[in-house]
Amino acid sequence: SAPAHAHPAATPTASAPVDPDGEGTLREGDSGPEVADLQRRLLKIPNVYENGSTAGTYDATLTEAVARFQLWYGVRGDENGVYGDDTRQSLESRTGQG
Repeated sequence: SAPAHAHPAATPTASAPVDPDGEGTLREGDSGPEVADLQRRLLKIPNVYENGSTAGTYDATLTEAVARFQLWYGVRGDENGVYGDDTRQSLESRTGQG
């Protein structure tokens, strides 16, 4: 018979399907075209992401740049360095739709 611990209690993890910041949230460790889009947008903001990579990897440098943008532009509602809904709206409003 199956052991009693076959059904572990549901504990929140980094890969939890429900994200309070919205499904488009990006954070350190993520990669892909959405991260590259974030990087290109940040490069349009003066002094936030100087000479930053657009390779599409959410690394510590990008985390710092996102946190800097949040601080300088008064973004509230997302964790420091995490690109959630509030940060996305603020950045997109300053960098256009493309």
